[in-house]
Amino acid sequence: MSDYKERQENEIFTKVLKAGRRTYFFDVRETKAGDYYLTITESKKNFNDSGEATFEKHKIYLYKEDFKSFQEMFQESTDFIISSKGEDVISERHEKDYKSRSFTIENEDEI
Repeated sequence: MSDYKERQENEIFTKVLKAGRRTYFFDVRETKAGDYYLTITESKKNFNDSGEATFEKHKIYLYKEDFKSFQEMFQESTDFIISSKGEDVISERHEKDYKSRSFTIENEDEI
């Protein structure tokens, strides 16, 4: 059986989040024993030198016994980010033509 066909057969539920050049797939799948687990896949679209699109993928497998801990740590981490940096997105750094504003410190007293 092809890998694609096998993936389609054990996929129970799917949600897709498109976020710029990245797409996140949340797939509920079924084990051979009939239990469910979650895969989270990040797919990032890149272009090679000839302009052809390629996709870099990273996958996380998450099983029921880890859901509660994962959810708690995810919530704690996102709460920390929001409380530390707020909800505003610093988007200019993600722009294609963004140039870092690096500088050198010549005299620390001027800071």
